[in-house]
Amino acid sequence: MIRFDALALAYDGKPVLTGVTFRAAPGEHIALMGPSGCGKTSLLRLAAGLISPTAGTVERGARRPAYAFQEPRLLPWLTAAENVNAVLEGTAASMPAALRWLDAVGLAGAADRFPRELSGGMAQRVNLARALARDGDLLLLDEPLKELDEALREDILSLLERCAAGRTLLITTHDIRVAQALADRLYVYRNGTFVPGP
Repeated sequence: MIRFDALALAYDGKPVLTGVTFRAAPGEHIALMGPSGCGKTSLLRLAAGLISPTAGTVERGARRPAYAFQEPRLLPWLTAAENVNAVLEGTAASMPAALRWLDAVGLAGAADRFPRELSGGMAQRVNLARALARDGDLLLLDEPLKELDEALREDILSLLERCAAGRTLLITTHDIRVAQALADRLYVYRNGTFVPGP
């Protein structure tokens, strides 16, 4: 569960979000849509506890969030498999599970590659595998299909549907098809806040 109550956020005195109020019940899936730069990513960062609101409150009932950033943010000194394993136990015993997650995103053959050796789409899939592998009951996905070509999108979308089951999900997207496939409810940006969509 996560609840935003009269939440406001400003950077250097410039308002980004104002009066954001809504709740995602345990296991509920919510999509956030709006133009680039409107504050969708900031709302996920608030949900994750990475930043604090200027006003209002964020209540998190989740044990810990699993976050797929819009930019992959892979650790450059670790291989793809090691990046995924880092959110597990980080040991040899947990490596088979990390490899299974890479296989789930179609990257079994790239386990030993370092981030600099991955294309943008491959790095994004490692980023997703890492988030999905994390045992969190709040799943935060920031434009998760952004770097993926059309041939991969349907497979990854199906994977996300399966892995989000039972978890509270907040997802940002510009694609209404993604929102319709993954979300129970849609919120759209309007005048500094997010309101229920159609």
